[in-house]
Amino acid sequence: MQPELYLSYSSAFVIGLLGSAHCLGMCGGISASLSMTLPVGRGFRLRQTLLLLGFNFGRIASYTLIATLIALFSTRAAGQWQWAGLVMMTLAGLLLIFMGLSMGQWWQGIRFVEKLGAPVWRRLSPLSKRLLPVNHAGQALALGALWGWLPCGLVYSTLGWAALQPTVPAAALTMLFFGLGTLPSMLTTGYAANWIRNIRNNQGFRKLSGALLIAFGLWTLPFQALVQL
Repeated sequence: MQPELYLSYSSAFVIGLLGSAHCLGMCGGISASLSMTLPVGRGFRLRQTLLLLGFNFGRIASYTLIATLIALFSTRAAGQWQWAGLVMMTLAGLLLIFMGLSMGQWWQGIRFVEKLGAPVWRRLSPLSKRLLPVNHAGQALALGALWGWLPCGLVYSTLGWAALQPTVPAAALTMLFFGLGTLPSMLTTGYAANWIRNIRNNQGFRKLSGALLIAFGLWTLPFQALVQL
């Protein structure tokens, strides 16, 4: 495995961690509600854990699938046209910058990008409602797999970065590591919703996360290659 791929995977994981506040806004509510339908009693914690794991593994699996589908196109395009790689790098960098601006609450232009996925979500949303209330891990897994298609600027930003990978498996792994980065906050939501809500509303945390995402975006932009053109 090439060293730069290690960097991409670790960076994708960090982006997932930094985007926790955004993830909690998009998916935290449904994740926390999984516990509310369970009767409190013997085995409650085990059942709660299984539901949370099922939902989040389904969600991450969808991220990985979407990255695979996009990479089937992006890797072929980059191999045929040299300019395609520069275009994808530019878009990936801009998406991360837009997400950072949104996270820091400086500008919400990423919402226009999120609207691109609305047609797909309109078709999947009715299916997700049929799975509620969730009573077992299989239902939670299916719900998470559908929820992974929810229009999300943070997911789209990372997908743009995954599309830059040289192979389809590398793109899929990038989104897998991103999803694993979101996992700690999403799992904790089910156990400590009030504490997580405080983190989400902390302005200092949001601005720091936003600034770091912007830095990732600037690092991704192909300034040197564009100058040479």
